[in-house]
Amino acid sequence: MDFKNRDIISINDFSKEELLYTLKVVKQMEIRPSSNLLKGKILATLFFEPSTRTKLSFTSSMNQLSGQVIGFSNANVTSTQKGESLWDTIKMIQQYADVIVIRHSLEGSARLAAEAASIPVINGGDGSNQHPTQTLLDMYTIQKTKGKLDGLHVGFVGDLKYGRTVHSLVMALSHFSPTFYFIAPDELQIPEYYLDELFQKKIKYFKTSDLKRFSKEIDVLYVTRIQKERFPDPVEYEKFKDVYKIDEAFLQHVKKDLKIMHPLPRVGEIDKSVDSTPHAAYFEQAANGIPVRKALLALVLGKIK
Repeated sequence: MDFKNRDIISINDFSKEELLYTLKVVKQMEIRPSSNLLKGKILATLFFEPSTRTKLSFTSSMNQLSGQVIGFSNANVTSTQKGESLWDTIKMIQQYADVIVIRHSLEGSARLAAEAASIPVINGGDGSNQHPTQTLLDMYTIQKTKGKLDGLHVGFVGDLKYGRTVHSLVMALSHFSPTFYFIAPDELQIPEYYLDELFQKKIKYFKTSDLKRFSKEIDVLYVTRIQKERFPDPVEYEKFKDVYKIDEAFLQHVKKDLKIMHPLPRVGEIDKSVDSTPHAAYFEQAANGIPVRKALLALVLGKIK
C-alpha cells in the first residue's frame, strides 16, 4: 500500500484497510524506535493554534528518525500579521521542507493548505473539524489496551459538539461495528450530521446527559474537556465547564476492564486519583503519538510501503 506524497487531512479519507495497514506500520515503529529513515528530510511545523503534544511529538518523531524540523508555534511571528494569505504562506513554506504539518483554528484550513502545496500536508487539527493523527493514536491505544477494535462499546463524554478528536474517532471506529454512547448536555451533543452517517451505516448509538446511565456497558470511555476557546459566549462556557467529573466514586459504577482515554489537556474533568488506577490509559495514549507520527511521516515521504 503506497502512501507516498499523500496528504493526511481527514480520517474520512481512509478506508478500513488503510487504517489497519497504518496501525500495522505504527506497531513496527514502536518495536524499532529510532533509525536514519528520514535523514536529509525536513518537516515544517506550522502551528497557528497552541499545541503541546501534537507539536512536540511530531518534532520528536522527526528527530528520532534523523530528520530536521523548522516552523513556528505562534502565528504572530509570521507574515500573516502583514496580511499574507494562508495559500501564499504554504506556497513559500513548501520551498523549504519536504512535508508540512499544520494546525489552524479555521475548519478546512488543512484542506486548503494541501491544495496549495506540492508536498504532503498533515492536518494537526483544523478548528472543531478533524484531527486525524490524534485519531490514529487513539485507535492504536484502543487496539493495544483492549486487544481489538471490533465490536467495542465506546462512550464519549464532555464537549461532543466542538470536539474534533471525537468527530474523527467516531468516523474511524464506525468501520469496526461499535456501539456508541454520546454523553453530553443537549447543547454540547454530537452534531446531527454525524448521527445521520451512523444511521446510514447501521451503527447503534445512544444519547444521554447522564454519566452513569450506561457506565456498566462501556468498554472504552473517551473523556474530553469543555473547550473554552470554542465557545462564542464565555457565559455559556461557565455554564458547562464542570458538568462532568471522572473520579474514584464514579469508578464504582464501571466495568472492571474499562479503559479511560483523554486527548489532553485535562482541566478537571478527570481527577488525579484516577491516574493510578488500571482504568487510566490517557498517558499511554499520549505516548503513542510518537510511533503513530513516525509511521505517518515515513509513509507520506515514501520511506515505507
